[in-house]
Amino acid sequence: MLKSKKKKKEENQDKFLRAINDRKSKIIHLTHNDLDAAGCDAIHRLKYGELFTIWSSISKFEENLKIVSKLPGKGDTISISDIGYHKKSSDYLKSARENGWNIEWRDHHRWNDAEKEEISNLTDYFKIDTETCATGIVARDLMPGDEHAKEIARVVCDYDLWKHEDPRSRILGEVGSKWKNLDMIRDCFVSGKIVNKEIEKIYEEISREKAEAIEKSIKKSRIYEGRYKVAFAPMYGYPSETAHAIRDKMDTDIEVIFSDTGKFSIRSKPPVSHLIAREFGGGGHPPAAGGQFDYSISDRISTFLFGKNRHFKRLSEVAEKYYEDTSGNNK
Repeated sequence: MLKSKKKKKEENQDKFLRAINDRKSKIIHLTHNDLDAAGCDAIHRLKYGELFTIWSSISKFEENLKIVSKLPGKGDTISISDIGYHKKSSDYLKSARENGWNIEWRDHHRWNDAEKEEISNLTDYFKIDTETCATGIVARDLMPGDEHAKEIARVVCDYDLWKHEDPRSRILGEVGSKWKNLDMIRDCFVSGKIVNKEIEKIYEEISREKAEAIEKSIKKSRIYEGRYKVAFAPMYGYPSETAHAIRDKMDTDIEVIFSDTGKFSIRSKPPVSHLIAREFGGGGHPPAAGGQFDYSISDRISTFLFGKNRHFKRLSEVAEKYYEDTSGNNK
């Protein structure tokens, strides 16, 4: 069984490598796998036309960058967007430069000064702006003055920055929460529209199943109380909406929505989500971030049987560590 999984992984990697090598575009867009990433990708395509896109979860980013960095660049460009700092990035960026790649990196997550200096020295263009979404940065850089690019960025930022002033952003955000819909949303943007009938239809279907998924998560949630009230709930989809529902019902400070693989999304009233997530191999924004619990076999068994594991207590302790210092020093 283990061999077959290993073989399947190798086959998928070979297929991935062949696709990259056979690409026609001179630009590889390595981006996240959410609505903001779809906005970034749309604007890249509006600017450059043909593009090779790699949608990447946070946990897969370093692996994907490593694969691309080893290939001959021949003066082509790796454009990274909506991805924060990763410890091993420097090694792979060095390799990419040695292999002839140009590198651009645009992001809106929190980076410290040392991280910025480290990565900026290894890229041809580097831009961090925490006041907007990644799509906002890409639109401003690649298509300044273009009204449709501005509109894409405005709607995407409305959702990504939790403003929720434009009803279209909720539709796009929820449809975009499923990875399989990102190409469709991206193509809608490229076509000159923001929302189309296909997206609206999928949103209606999602709305019906979302309520059931959220209620199921709430029923299985666990509360840890200290200086912060922290909720842990299993993920059945819709992490942002689940976190909001838990906060409204239980008056929590921090909500952690976790999957059976250990991947989690974290939301918080105090501006500490990104700080907590960093200690679990992730990152993000002060109110919203994501990370990974390193599950052992016993963790999986405990989670399955009892709905909790040792990582819950550790995360709560990490949250306590940042309780006293939330006035602007945590970056």
